[in-house]
Amino acid sequence: MKAVLGLALGVLTAIGGFVDIGDLVTSSVVGSRFGLTLAWVIIIGVVGICLFAQMSGRVAAISGRATFEIIRERLGARVGFANLVASFLINLMTLTAEVGGIALSLQLATSLQPTLWIPVAAIAVWLVIWRVKFSILENVTGLLGLALIVFAVAVFLLHPDWQSLGGQLLLQSPSQGSETPATYWYFAIALFGSAMTPYEVFFFSSGAVEEHWTRKDLGQSRVNVLVGFPLGALLSIAISVTAAIVLLPHQIQVTSLSQVLLPVAQAGGTIAAIVALLGFVAATFGAALETTLSSGYSLAQYFGWSWGKFRRPAKAARFHLTMIICLVVGAGVLLTGVDPVQITEYSVVFSAIALPLTYLPILIVANDRDYMGDKVNGRVTNFFGLVFLVIIVIASVAAIPLMIISAAGS
Repeated sequence: MKAVLGLALGVLTAIGGFVDIGDLVTSSVVGSRFGLTLAWVIIIGVVGICLFAQMSGRVAAISGRATFEIIRERLGARVGFANLVASFLINLMTLTAEVGGIALSLQLATSLQPTLWIPVAAIAVWLVIWRVKFSILENVTGLLGLALIVFAVAVFLLHPDWQSLGGQLLLQSPSQGSETPATYWYFAIALFGSAMTPYEVFFFSSGAVEEHWTRKDLGQSRVNVLVGFPLGALLSIAISVTAAIVLLPHQIQVTSLSQVLLPVAQAGGTIAAIVALLGFVAATFGAALETTLSSGYSLAQYFGWSWGKFRRPAKAARFHLTMIICLVVGAGVLLTGVDPVQITEYSVVFSAIALPLTYLPILIVANDRDYMGDKVNGRVTNFFGLVFLVIIVIASVAAIPLMIISAAGS
C-alpha cells in the first residue's frame, strides 16, 4: 500500500506538471492547427523529462540535498545565480499562467468573470500550501487530475477516421494547410517547452528531499517517473487528438480554454464536460501549487534559507514570504487584464529557451562522484543525456528567431 501511495508524487508531478495550463493550451492549439503531425514532439518531450527528473530525483536521494544548493556549490555563485534568475523568472511567468488557468476553469464552471476568481485562486493556493499536509496535497490533487482521462475516452466516442489520424502521424511535410514551416517549428519548440518546464523537476527533486528519500527509495523514484510522466504524455496526446478530430476540419484555432473543452463536450455532452472541467481545475491548481512551491524552493535553496513545506511559516519565514509575494505578483499581473492563454503560450517557449541553464547543471552533478558515489550516471544514461543536451540547446537557440519569423505563431 505504501508503494502505491508513493506513486502520488509522480502522478501529481504529471498532472500538475506535464499536464498543466501550458500543456492543455499548447496541445490543443497544435492539434487544431497541425493535427497529429507534431505528436512526435510529445514523445521526445516525455523521454526528456523522464531522463531529467530521474537524474534530479537520484541526486536528491543520494546527496540528501536540494537542487539549487548543489548547483551553487558545484558550479559557483555566478553560474548558480544566472541559473537562479532565469529559472525564477520563468517559474514566475508559469505561476501567473497557472493562477489564470484556475480562474478560467472556474469561469467555465460558473460563468463568473475570471477577474473575480483570480484573487480567490491565489488565496486558495496559499491556504493549501500553508495548511494542508504534503501527502494530502499529492493524493487529492493528483487523483482529481485523473479526470482528464475523459479526453482519452472522448477520442473513442468521437469515432474518428483512424486511417486519417495515422496518416497525420506519418506526415513528413512541416506545414499543414496555410501554416508555414517557421510556424510549425515554433510550435514544435513550444510543445517541447511545455513538456520540459523546469519547475516540474524542481518540485519533484525538492519533494524528494521533503519526503526524506534515500538510496533505498531510488526504485520508487524510477517508478514515479516512469508512471507519472508517460501518463501525462498520453493525456497530452489525447488532447491533441480530440482537437485534430473536432477543431482542425473546421479551421477553429484555439484562443481560449473553452475551445479546449469543446471536443469533449461534443463527444460526451454535459457530463463529460463537467468531468473535464474538474480535471482542468485540478491540473491548473496542482501546477499552481508546484510553481508556487518551486519559487520558494529555488530562492531558499540558493541563499541557504530554511525551507520546506513541513516547516511552519515562523520557522521558514523567507521561504513562505517568497511564495506569498510571487502569488501577489502573479495575481496582480492577471488583474491588469492580460490574457492568461497568451501568457501560457509565451511561458512554454521561454521555458525551452532557459532549459539548458537548468538541465546542464543536473547532468554535471549526476556524474560527480563526490556527490553521487557509485550512483553516478551509467553509460546509457549519459548517452541519452548528451543527446538531449544537444536537442535542448538547439531548441533554445532556435526559439527566438522562430518567434520573430513566425510572429509568435500567429
